[in-house]
Amino acid sequence: MDELVDHWTVLSDEADLVNAKHENTRLPFALLLKYYTQHGRFPRGRSDFPDEVVDYVARQTKTSPGSVGLYEWSGRTIERHRREIRDHLGFRECSVADADKLIDWLALNVAHAERQSDRVREELLKQCRAERIEPPAPGRITRIVRSALHNAEETWFAKIAARLDAEATARVLALIAVDGDAGEAGDEAQQEEVEDDQKDEGSVLALIKAMPGNVSLDSMLTEIRKLNAIRAIGLPTGLFADVAPKVLAGWRFRAAVESPSHLRRRARNAPDATVTLLAALLVEREREVTDNLVDLLIATVHRVGARAERKVTEELINAFKRVSGKENLLFTIADASLTKPDGTVRDVVFPAVRGGEQTLRELVHEFKTKGPVYRRTVQTTLKASYTNHYRRGLIELLEVLEFRSNNTAHQPVIDALKLVKRYAKAGNTTYYPLGETAPQHKGTVKDWADLVYRADTRGRRRVSRMVYEVATFQTLREQLRCKEIWVVGADRWRNPDEDLPSDYESRRAEHYRELRKPLDPTEFCDTLREEMTTALADLNDALPSLDWVEISDRKAGAIKLTPIEAAEEPRNLRRIKNEVARRWSAVPLIDILEEAILRTGCLAKVTAATGTGHMSPEVLAERLMLVIYAYGTNCGIRQVVSGAHDHSEEDLRYVRRRYLIPEVARTIAIEIANATFAARDAGLWGQGSTAVASDSTHFRAWDQNLFTEWHSRYGGRGILVYWHVERGSVVVHSQTLKASASEVAAMVEGAIRHGTTMKVEGNYVDSHGESEPGFGVTRLLNVDLLPRIKQINRVKLHQADYGDLARYANLAPAMTRPVRWDIIATNYDQVIKYATAIRTRTASTEAILSRFTRTASHPAYQAMLEIGRAARTTFVARYLRDRDLQREIEEGLNVVEAWNRANAVLCYGRGGEISTNRRDEVEMTALCLRILQAALVYVNVLMLQDVLAEERWAALLTPVDRRGLTPLFWLHVRPYGEVRLDLNARLSIGGLGSLGGV
Repeated sequence: MDELVDHWTVLSDEADLVNAKHENTRLPFALLLKYYTQHGRFPRGRSDFPDEVVDYVARQTKTSPGSVGLYEWSGRTIERHRREIRDHLGFRECSVADADKLIDWLALNVAHAERQSDRVREELLKQCRAERIEPPAPGRITRIVRSALHNAEETWFAKIAARLDAEATARVLALIAVDGDAGEAGDEAQQEEVEDDQKDEGSVLALIKAMPGNVSLDSMLTEIRKLNAIRAIGLPTGLFADVAPKVLAGWRFRAAVESPSHLRRRARNAPDATVTLLAALLVEREREVTDNLVDLLIATVHRVGARAERKVTEELINAFKRVSGKENLLFTIADASLTKPDGTVRDVVFPAVRGGEQTLRELVHEFKTKGPVYRRTVQTTLKASYTNHYRRGLIELLEVLEFRSNNTAHQPVIDALKLVKRYAKAGNTTYYPLGETAPQHKGTVKDWADLVYRADTRGRRRVSRMVYEVATFQTLREQLRCKEIWVVGADRWRNPDEDLPSDYESRRAEHYRELRKPLDPTEFCDTLREEMTTALADLNDALPSLDWVEISDRKAGAIKLTPIEAAEEPRNLRRIKNEVARRWSAVPLIDILEEAILRTGCLAKVTAATGTGHMSPEVLAERLMLVIYAYGTNCGIRQVVSGAHDHSEEDLRYVRRRYLIPEVARTIAIEIANATFAARDAGLWGQGSTAVASDSTHFRAWDQNLFTEWHSRYGGRGILVYWHVERGSVVVHSQTLKASASEVAAMVEGAIRHGTTMKVEGNYVDSHGESEPGFGVTRLLNVDLLPRIKQINRVKLHQADYGDLARYANLAPAMTRPVRWDIIATNYDQVIKYATAIRTRTASTEAILSRFTRTASHPAYQAMLEIGRAARTTFVARYLRDRDLQREIEEGLNVVEAWNRANAVLCYGRGGEISTNRRDEVEMTALCLRILQAALVYVNVLMLQDVLAEERWAALLTPVDRRGLTPLFWLHVRPYGEVRLDLNARLSIGGLGSLGGV
């Protein structure tokens, strides 16, 4: 009702104009007027007006609602009414001059930084409203948007090309040059491009485009050569400083996917565009290669240490023999010595020990193999491994990377790297010269000190050069990981100050408002303390009556929680699913995908983002579906081309390279998810949820790359795909991660950047998400973190204030020190700044959270930990007291675990192993799997609603059945077999959809 009053009330200044109309046209005129006032354009017809709107306006105009049905929506009458409304509101029709002016305005103010046509269109409509111009027809709007995008890009191309001198331009174009202009003649057939790519495999451009290999000396040297090749082009610094990152990324992608022959043809007709695209590729690849080198450095230093540990352990394991009863040996020896203080060791001590002298020898050996001598042996072995093999790559790496730090405490490491670099080619010199000062840093003290600082033959204290290098590289690795040290020219490993929003100081109040946080740190602390105190008091008061939780002093941990009882099994869901399988028997998976894509019209987003080129929309739709199916099932394009369709392997590979970019794949998945939300019957599925469950799935993958890593839990090499799944089994986000990546960062990333219409307010996670930094950052971002805590017995409840131990006597055995509110208050603005960086996407969540590690000395880390401790204590108190919350979290995580089971069914090709070393191919496999599962859930929702629309089936649903009803099942799906694709063959589910935007 509020919306009707706000938008459809005829105002006093409009009443005279409306009442002047004839009774038969008064209501239609009033509807036209109010619609135009609200939308800035006229309606298409009667269908644009809901019945309640017509009734509401009819009551105001004292006319019959039926008069709208007699109104003619074309002709002289409506044209006269439109003119009168325009004159009344001060609007005018869009003339040719207006269109030209709008094109220029869009190119200058919008399209220069935004390449998505939908968003440019939104800004066009806003500008039309501001200029009091009636928006043109849809077709004309499309032409205006395209012209603006084209003009803005051409302006950029000319501007960027003008920044390069003739020599630099020649070096850029030399990347695609061939002898004798071979391959430039002829048409732009895809087959020619494939052959051309094969001919250019050994070129400098191919080297620059190539992905890095696995962690090895060869990979490091290849990446160094690649970085030097890019720098040899000599592009000026800041060439793209004023270009929006998304625009630069788009140019880089176009240059990467276009074949050299295509780029050569473009250079003939549009040299400025070609130079700009190639320069964008070079600039972006320089950052990526720099990042890869840092990754290789971190992984190599870790590998050297890990291999040394393993080698020494294997050598000592056979000699090691555990001495039992060590606890009693000291007492036995002391007693014997005091009884006979004047006797010899052999006569008094040896006989007192079981096993005599041999036992004592074994005890000494055990201490040496486990204590400082063992540590020193590992360090010596590590030095030998570094000197004999890995030193060459690490030293060359210092020649191409520049390390810096914003913290003066880490400047000794930077100075140490300069020293290492200066004496890198000093031959077999054992020590640094006597007059040289070797900066002392964290790595040269404690365990390493005895090896770094040694006495020479004359007894002088010297610095062992090779040991110093090893210790310095190990310290560098630690500080790089928490970004205390950063690398010039990198992206992920760049200056951490660049991760923060540059406008934070000028827009501080706005950023606080967006995060819904008070400017006063005292107010924030008071709110957090009040929540914490309330939760602790409620648990303390309720604890005596809770039969599922017990808190007392015990060795295994203070908290003892009884597992929740198993929920009642739904009895009728199997019958309903069997009915679905009976009606739609053995549906090929490709048909499920086809039905979801055609009904939702999501491929319109593909053509909006990339265009259709020379292909018809129907052909592009078929090829995209086949490629999505090939990647999502992990069968590969070569297996899919043998199916019943008219598309070749080259056709599909071209579409994959040209159209199915990651952003497009994500958009397709998001559109299907949004369509599922819109299609769900609230009476059957309930109101939309605001919580998601997140977890990762491990996929085996080839390991000749930097992305695949060993995962200790799964016992093999592979990658992780981290899912965010809504309670109704709709996937809203997915990420492809390294095995060592932060799952807390992945959880936060998906919760706030999923892109769907769902509003995420809570996130169910397994035990990996219960860390204190995780609670801290989600509290600042207004996401309710809801973890399943497996080791609840070890959890400690922090006090809100001193004296809580006495105040909450029932909780005392599980309580620990108070939260340090002073640290939060002192660093409050800093943690808000980091939360703002995550919210505004100035950097990835993982890049921000990498600073908050236990090896970091950043002052905001302690504040984030204290906020996390307060939030975690509040949650644990709620969790222990509320049995329904425990059950809710279990049910939410069951959804994502069921999702993981579906992965094995759909992604069945090659035994589930992702057989590629290219990271972009791995990511595309995960994205296409997400699309397949989203399509399955969407179609299953429609099928279930079709079945349950019949009274006899709806009557079977009990409350228990409704609780367990899920659209994630595949009893009726055939994922295997020959791929037959026919856009005219549709599944019979309710009313058939159309091609939509295909």
